[in-house]
Amino acid sequence: MERSKSFENLMVWQKGHQFVLETYKITKQFPKEEIYGLTSQFRRASVSITANIAEGYKRLSNKEKLRFYNIA
Repeated sequence: MERSKSFENLMVWQKGHQFVLETYKITKQFPKEEIYGLTSQFRRASVSITANIAEGYKRLSNKEKLRFYNIA
């Protein structure tokens, strides 16, 4: 199997990115009083998925990669 040249080519990252976009779209409709509460929490949680996939992709050891992928 050929290694992808970027984490952005990984299907799991692409699906995660779509999830982030949907999360932002949905949370945009939340009440304004939730901007620093639920809205922020949902957005940060969704972004952490793709961030951890990207971080794990750059790690050299399989153990480190799996740690970040597991967190994602």
